[in-house]
Amino acid sequence: MTVNPVQPPLKVVLVDVNAKVVQEWLAAFADTPEVEIHKGSIVSEQVDAWVSPTNSRGRMDGGVDAVIKRHLGAGIQLRVQRAIRDRFDGSLPVGSAVCVPSGATNPKFLISTPTMELSAQDVSETLNVAMACAAAFQAIHMQNEKEPDSIKSVALVGMGAATGQVPPKVCANLMWTGYTLFNDHRFQDYDDLRKTIREQLEDIDSRPEERVRIVPPRG
Repeated sequence: MTVNPVQPPLKVVLVDVNAKVVQEWLAAFADTPEVEIHKGSIVSEQVDAWVSPTNSRGRMDGGVDAVIKRHLGAGIQLRVQRAIRDRFDGSLPVGSAVCVPSGATNPKFLISTPTMELSAQDVSETLNVAMACAAAFQAIHMQNEKEPDSIKSVALVGMGAATGQVPPKVCANLMWTGYTLFNDHRFQDYDDLRKTIREQLEDIDSRPEERVRIVPPRG
């Protein structure tokens, strides 16, 4: 694990059409006022990157994925699936992400990170939201290492809160965990990311209403 603050500070916007998700974000992120939160559609956000919760095959056939594909055009799914094929042998594990050029000026990039393996799954009893959120920030770090300052702002929706059936409060708390983990740190790879989250959140079922801060391993 490498300590590597984002330079310059990353602007993070949380936006969703679900008022309950927005309400829970406001509570969960109350001590992180630098994060912008509001109700609305991600396609209205003027940022460098949008984060789309997807499935392991990158099929953009439902939820936010479908909204983004309609907005950016069918070519965005081809780019996402090509990246998944080239970097992950065709199947993107939960807790990893791909970052591809969007083909548009806004946003410049689309980050796809799976909250589920299939197109529609109940992931309410999993840690998938925390892993997906953390993986999105890992992808930003990796993109900015290749092209410095190429992503200075990002918008995310309520991960897993619709198709994944994750309750809004649980969604907000797990996204807070993913955000705080990657606010100042990055991992060498996605395997280390998943291992760290699973080890520290393995007992989350006994405290589902709490926010849990993950401490990255030293070294």
